[in-house]
Amino acid sequence: MLHPTQTSWVILAGGQASRMGGKDKGLIELNNKPLIQHVIERLSPQTPSILINANRNQSQYQCFGPVFSDHFADYPGPMGGIHAGLVHADTDWVGFVPCDSPQINHDLVARFCAQVTPESDILVAHDGDHQQPVFTLYHKRVLPKLTAFLERGDRKIILLYKECNTSYVDFSDSPNCFVNLNTPQELAQFGTLES
Repeated sequence: MLHPTQTSWVILAGGQASRMGGKDKGLIELNNKPLIQHVIERLSPQTPSILINANRNQSQYQCFGPVFSDHFADYPGPMGGIHAGLVHADTDWVGFVPCDSPQINHDLVARFCAQVTPESDILVAHDGDHQQPVFTLYHKRVLPKLTAFLERGDRKIILLYKECNTSYVDFSDSPNCFVNLNTPQELAQFGTLES
């Protein structure tokens, strides 16, 4: 079994946040703390290595840990951040979570690590109904395939999954892990529930 200390985890904060009025989602406050801080507080007891993928406001994100940008221009979405994370992380296994999900499971890293086999390339969280492609764990050997995938302009992640040995990690008992706050309304409602 893969040990959590053999993994690095990247918080994906590189998106354009169009539904949040263009504001940088990871830095928007929920209960007086930036969203990314909520994610870090959930993740840091689980892994010694946390990195941040951000394409703007890097100096603000540096307060929270090492920061790097996408290597591909024109925002290829989460896949751009996953690609950059595989380039920058020191470990063979690199996990990814979004910056706007403040209820990440306390055992998220352990669940992923427990599912790794020698054949695994990509592991993806599944909530019982849907796959959750931004909650994922990649082996660095996927990097050449992912680079080629992005270079030819592909964005449909399911196509990459078909090229790799992809398996799913069951989170059907904890769908709240994947609650993400995309709009000011969602943020306001969630803040009321939490307080």
